[in-house]
Amino acid sequence: MGKWLRIFFMGVAVMGLFASAAPAWAQSCALCYTQAASGTQQFIQALRSGILILIVPPFLMWTATLVVIYRRRNRFRADEKSASSW
Repeated sequence: MGKWLRIFFMGVAVMGLFASAAPAWAQSCALCYTQAASGTQQFIQALRSGILILIVPPFLMWTATLVVIYRRRNRFRADEKSASSW
């Protein structure tokens, strides 16, 4: 499969993820909802910042892990081929 075809399919998958039903993503805690609804603008901004702080580090760690796996994907196959030639 060509490089551009793979990129196209990944783009379609990401677009499908974002276009999925909103109620499926709206599974939230009732306590969080009531606190956010009754809070001031400053509280809501702090809540949004807290959500970002909790989401960004795991996302970056998974991205870094996937980059390392992608870059080293052929290393084990190369080691097996060189060991079998002995």
